[in-house]
Formats: sequence, structure tokens, C-alpha cells
Amino acid sequence: MATPEAPRLDARLAAAAQLVKPGAAVADIGCDHGKLAIFLAVTGRAKRVIAADLRPGPLQTAADNCRRCGCEGAVELRLGDGLSVLAPGEADTIVLAGVSAKTTVDILAAAPWVKTPGTRLVCVPATKAPVLRRWLWEQGFDIEEERLALAAGRWYAAIGAVYTGETRRADWAECMFGRWRQLPGAEDYEAQLAQKVEKVLRGLEPGSPEWKEAAALNEQLRRPQGAEHGES
Repeated sequence: MATPEAPRLDARLAAAAQLVKPGAAVADIGCDHGKLAIFLAVTGRAKRVIAADLRPGPLQTAADNCRRCGCEGAVELRLGDGLSVLAPGEADTIVLAGVSAKTTVDILAAAPWVKTPGTRLVCVPATKAPVLRRWLWEQGFDIEEERLALAAGRWYAAIGAVYTGETRRADWAECMFGRWRQLPGAEDYEAQLAQKVEKVLRGLEPGSPEWKEAAALNEQLRRPQGAEHGES
């Protein structure tokens, strides 16, 4: 019997895999081709893996990839919308990689049971990571760590958070910078963010509160790292 073979992950999914704690029971929501779920199962990083998608097509692709990698029995495939495919407590780690921050928030908000002490989220938002960070902090999740990944010419932040129940209100600068500024790739990721903030600035009325907030963020993004702390 052939040994199951782990698929090759792009940098974005590899970053998500790194944020999964060994021995976790994982639900990969919006699994698409299923490669991350297969990787977690084949490498033994997860003790149980559920892979779910809203669309039959991608889920069939995931099933085909499971057969190709020889791990049909190691990944449980489910068809359904968001976290409706799970019963509370079935997974202690929920992965949401590749959808927008808004979609991520909508999926999580529709399942209040995720706010259980110890529940871990691994999120790789396709857009607006600061929006997701703010929501997580406001809902009682502690952002423990992040990873940066360059995939298809774009930088992504992979966010690992755990529910503690301690809510907090973070300003937009903290939401923008998260926990990635000391990570490899931070300079390039920061440059990408600066371009986005400059675009937002051009669409705001100069002097307005929104413009002032965006301008302050832009100044911080343009400032050399460490300068805000008086480092040489």
C-alpha cells in the first residue's frame, strides 16, 4: 500500500498550515481543492480534518485530490454553507483562507458557538485584513501570531487567533500593523499597504476626520520601522 503523499502548498496556504497547532481537530471552511486539508492530514499535523465547501465542483476536486494523494479516509468532506457544516465542538481550529475579511466575519458571526474559550481561528483574508483584526479583538479573540506570505505577486497576512473572551477596542493603526512588522517580508508587505492607503487618501476630502486618520496611517507606513520608538 502506497504511503500517502502530501501536496505542495503555495506560500499562502503554507503560512496557514504553520499556524495550525499540532494535534488540532481542524475544519477547513471553503477548502476549494482541498490541498491544505490533505496536507494537514497526511503530515499528521492535525488529528482530524474536515474539509467543506459551498460548491459541489470544488468539493469534487478535493475528493479527487484525496484519492490521488491516497488519503481518502483521512479527510472528511462536507458540502454546505460556512460553519453550518459543523456541530459545536467538532473542531477546535477553524481555517478560513482566501475569502475577504467581510465574508470571514459573516461566516464567523453566523456561528456564535465559535466564541468558546480555546477555539482557534486561522484566517488568511484576501482583502482588508485590518477590518478582520478589529472584529477579532472586539469579539474577544486574541491575535497570538501572524505570518506573511507572497503568493501570485501579492502579499497576504495569515492570522492566528484564539478566543479568550477579553474584548478590546483597537485603533486603526494597531489594526493595520497587527503582529507582522518584525516578520520576514514585512518591508514589502508594508509597501503594498502604503499603496492602498494612498489610494484611499485620494478619494477622501482633505482635512476631514477620515482623511486625517488615513494620513496618519500613511505617515506611519512611510516611516522607517523603529523610528516611532526612537530607535537608530
